[in-house]
Amino acid sequence: MIIAVNFSKINNERINNNLISVVTGNTGFLNRRFASNFIPLPPFQVPAVGSTAPDFGLPQIGNDHKVQLSGYRGKQPVVLAFTRIFTEKLFCPYCYPHIQDLKERYQDIRDKGAELLMITSTDPIQSQEIVDQLSLPYPFLYDPDCQVFRRYGVGQALGAPLPAQFLINREGHITFRHLFSFVDGNASTDEILAELDKLAEE
Repeated sequence: MIIAVNFSKINNERINNNLISVVTGNTGFLNRRFASNFIPLPPFQVPAVGSTAPDFGLPQIGNDHKVQLSGYRGKQPVVLAFTRIFTEKLFCPYCYPHIQDLKERYQDIRDKGAELLMITSTDPIQSQEIVDQLSLPYPFLYDPDCQVFRRYGVGQALGAPLPAQFLINREGHITFRHLFSFVDGNASTDEILAELDKLAEE
């Protein structure tokens, strides 16, 4: 993406630097993430159901260590919830109610022996504010460079990756996936719980 800016009337070097930093850092709204995710791209090369879930390590708000997906292998199923948040004050209208519903029913997921990992593309400061404001109980992982979003091929549009949900069993295989559409933005918590019940029956 190329942004044309006429600096001919701007004489203050500090202002110039601030304007340039808007699209090179990960803070704020018009940031590097916004620029690299602006062009709409549909989901592409999404890991298939039955395949091994791509491993990753991401920092978690409230913990000093990275959460490694493979660390759950052999222990418990994992629900990966990729969410779409622009800043700590600007949420995707499809994702905000989903975030809140998962919050209210997080214990239901835990009672079925699974863990929920929510993944956002906001930066550490924004992510901390989101967790604090919404009192989120589940692990909240941040990926401002969107590397894990792209590893799972969820797609992008207008400044941020698209949401998606994946269920991974104890062996590390994907047993369910839900990709964003305007008709069905996110997998409902009921659907996720039903898929966990299927795992328990295997």
